[in-house]
Amino acid sequence: MWIVWIRQRSTTNRDTRDRPSIDSLQTATIARSIALFVLAALAEVSGAWLIWKGWRDHRGLLWIGSGVLVLGLYGFLAALQPEQHFGRVLAAYGAIFVAGSLAWAAMVDKFRPGRWDFVGAGLCLLGAAVMMYAPRD
Repeated sequence: MWIVWIRQRSTTNRDTRDRPSIDSLQTATIARSIALFVLAALAEVSGAWLIWKGWRDHRGLLWIGSGVLVLGLYGFLAALQPEQHFGRVLAAYGAIFVAGSLAWAAMVDKFRPGRWDFVGAGLCLLGAAVMMYAPRD
């Protein structure tokens, strides 16, 4: 019993300036979360685009059905997030969707986002980072 107490006291009294604030497990969790957000954005935007093109350009049910399946994949990718609160994940994902949509439009549809598009997307991404990765009380 005393050994445990002494050990706890010695670890709490150490100088914490030498230790990094984020350990490797937290770093890996954040990296996994970001990768899942990127994959989810790709699935949602490409699925919606397939439906859009299938319907508007009369490309048929194969395009539309493929879009529906890819949108379903998005739902599973969102469910793999390490965060346990659906509302927080979906709210933060909204920011990822904004940036991902602009990137897709620029690469696939040759849309040229303007300065304010980039500023708005950057603010959204900053908000997502705060929601998902800020320390919790």
